[in-house]
Amino acid sequence: MIRSKLKSVWSKNRVLLLTSPTPHTIKTKHFVQPPKPGWLLSVLRQKSGRETMRKSTAKLYLIPNTLGHNNPSDVMSQSIGEIIDSIDYFVFEKEKIGRAYIKSWCPNKSQDKLHVQTLNKHTTHQELISILDPCMAGHDMALISDAGCPGVADPGAELVLLAHQSQIEVCPLVGPSSILLAMMASGLNGQQFAFHGYLPIDKQECKKAIKKYERLSFENNQTQIFIETPYRNMRCFEMLVEQLSPHTLLTVACDLNLPTEIIRTKAVSEWTKGELDLHKRPCIFLYLQPSA
Repeated sequence: MIRSKLKSVWSKNRVLLLTSPTPHTIKTKHFVQPPKPGWLLSVLRQKSGRETMRKSTAKLYLIPNTLGHNNPSDVMSQSIGEIIDSIDYFVFEKEKIGRAYIKSWCPNKSQDKLHVQTLNKHTTHQELISILDPCMAGHDMALISDAGCPGVADPGAELVLLAHQSQIEVCPLVGPSSILLAMMASGLNGQQFAFHGYLPIDKQECKKAIKKYERLSFENNQTQIFIETPYRNMRCFEMLVEQLSPHTLLTVACDLNLPTEIIRTKAVSEWTKGELDLHKRPCIFLYLQPSA
């Protein structure tokens, strides 16, 4: 992901919706509280009793998931299936979803032989430390998100940081990211953009945030990117249409990578409130106020 202006958004008790296969089946991601700088290395040193860490010869693969119940080979390289087939140690957000994803790539791979650990918002820092033990013992591991790319608005970011501080080679693989897909298809500025996660739930705070980020958009020629929980999509869309300036460009990207995909960019003055049915559908909202 382009790093210059992309922001990771953390929230202790919020749920990040990135994808959903159907309006009735929702895939979610959970934010976790960010660690204080250096906490991992400090804990690792205490655990090992050494000031330097032994470099592992194994790798941590970051394997993307689909954005819905579509065939992974339709949207990702077959090489991902080959890597999955060669690995027996996995880290999932939810074990059921992770095992189903493994089976979709490798139907003949024995599920009984898989060594599975989970990483989610309930995982403690101490539990996180032990997750990479197989890697330190020389076994390749794979981190697989419930949907989209691991480590992007995803609790897997902490494990990736731990891998770097443990001198484990990190290998990201190519796959769908709803944030980047929406940015790509929006036609808005892809050189300067910022992902903010959720807008505030409180109505007045939400209005202030929309205006604040619109001002930043104008001053920096910077695309602003948001998500919302599916049952609040229509409220979010209507709020954006009400609060943004008429000439601000607004993009709605819904059901990305799915047969029901909708991506539209128009000036706010051209949008009407009842134009789209976004209820319980995964959406990304982007806007940019042109500077000229």
